[in-house]
This record gives sequence, structure tokens and C-alpha cells, in this order.
Amino acid sequence: MSALTIAYILLFYGAALVFVIGLFYRIFKYATTPAPLKIPTTPAPLNQRGVVFRLFWEVVFFRSLFRSAKWIWLFGWMFHLALFVIVLRHLRYFTDPVWAPIELIQPFGIYAGFVMSVGLIGLWVRRFSVARVRYVSVISDHFMLVLLLAIVVSGLAMKYVVHTDIVAFKTFILGIMSFQWVSLPGTGAGEAPNVALLIHLFLVAVLMLIFPFSKLMHAPGLFFCPTRNQIDNPRAERGLRSHESRHVAQWALDSESVGKSGV
Repeated sequence: MSALTIAYILLFYGAALVFVIGLFYRIFKYATTPAPLKIPTTPAPLNQRGVVFRLFWEVVFFRSLFRSAKWIWLFGWMFHLALFVIVLRHLRYFTDPVWAPIELIQPFGIYAGFVMSVGLIGLWVRRFSVARVRYVSVISDHFMLVLLLAIVVSGLAMKYVVHTDIVAFKTFILGIMSFQWVSLPGTGAGEAPNVALLIHLFLVAVLMLIFPFSKLMHAPGLFFCPTRNQIDNPRAERGLRSHESRHVAQWALDSESVGKSGV
């Protein structure tokens, strides 16, 4: 087994560890951060079922973005939908045997790569063409778009430019998962290195390493956004209806309890 194979194996173990721990830590911070004020964006739902539907429309169809900017919504929805299909397509490398639904979407995953590229380019052009977005954009915003675009392009290169032995690659991935290491395709003695594969895997590892610390955390963070997950019932009288309750900030409750105790 080559040193390059070992380096990539250790890289992915480290990236996976950082990704999982960082992701759960950030979600824990989101879940435990106090939200003392009622600040749902109106018109807001009046019950929990309405909140569920609101989050569904936001997560699946980006409703608020659609209302504010149609062309940005188009590129954003193209990117996210294509990313979802591509992630599902890549599950074939982690399952044996491959699940039937994953087999069915394999052809669509290739086309999704082109759609995702168009979406990313459109979002990147927005960073330059819209004055207010250009003003608030920083290097990390451009870096994330370039990184995602490079991952897609290198993946398409493995399909159309440089042949990749996907059977050997799947064996490599399953070996990492089961701690039964095998050589990475293109790293054996006498084999020509598969540059597209090496670049693709390295960029994916970089994405995993920085994901918990980047703006990409808006994916799970949306579910903890108080403007989206709160019920609009601050003026409802307590007990008036089963789903309504008067909202009182924790500091007010603490002050009230202190006043009653006479301290």
C-alpha cells in the first residue's frame, strides 16, 4: 500500500471526525442558545402545525427567496436540488448491495452535475453583479463557491476526461468504512496517478473540514432560526385556546419570582 493511499485514508478519517463532531457541536449550540423574544417573520403561523409547513416550504422550495428575488431563487434552487441528487447518487459507493432507488437515479446524477455547475456560476456572478451583495461578500464567500465548483468539475472530469475504476474506488471506500484498507485506484506501483480522482477527493475532504465552521451551516441552522420556527402568539391570552399561550421572556419570569420571594 502506497504512502499516498495511507495519507488519503488518514485525511478522510480526520475530516470525518472534524465534520461529525463540529456538526453536532454547532447543532447543540443552536439548540441551547436562548431565544427570549418572539420574533417570527409575519405573516407567521399561529400553531405548531403551521410552523412545520412553513419550514417545509422554506427547506424544499425556498419560498422567502422566491418572493424576494426570482433569478437568485432559480440559481439557488438549481444548485441545492442538484446537490441533493448528487449526494444520493454517491450513496452507491457506501452501500453493498446498492439500494434500488439509488440505482434508479444514477443517470440523473450525471446531469445534476451540469445543473449544479450552472447554479454555482449563477450564484458566483451574483456576488459581483449585485452591488449590495458585492459589498458584504468576503473572501470566504468566494472560496466556498469556488471549492464547490471545483468539486463538481473534477467529478465530471472523472466521468468524461479521465477514466476512473469505480469498482476499485468503491472497494477503497468500503475498506475505509470497515477498517480493511485497500489501495486507492491509481496509486499502485506502475499505475499512472488519477489526478482528477486525487483532486476530487482532496477537495471533498477540505469541504468536510471547513463545513462546521462556515456559512454552509445554514442548512441545519434554518431549523433553529427564531424568525421561522416560532409561533406567532405573543398577544394570546393564556388558556384562551389550547395552542395559544402568552409569551414571557425568561428574565421577566425570574424577576417576578424574585419579587414574590421578597428578596
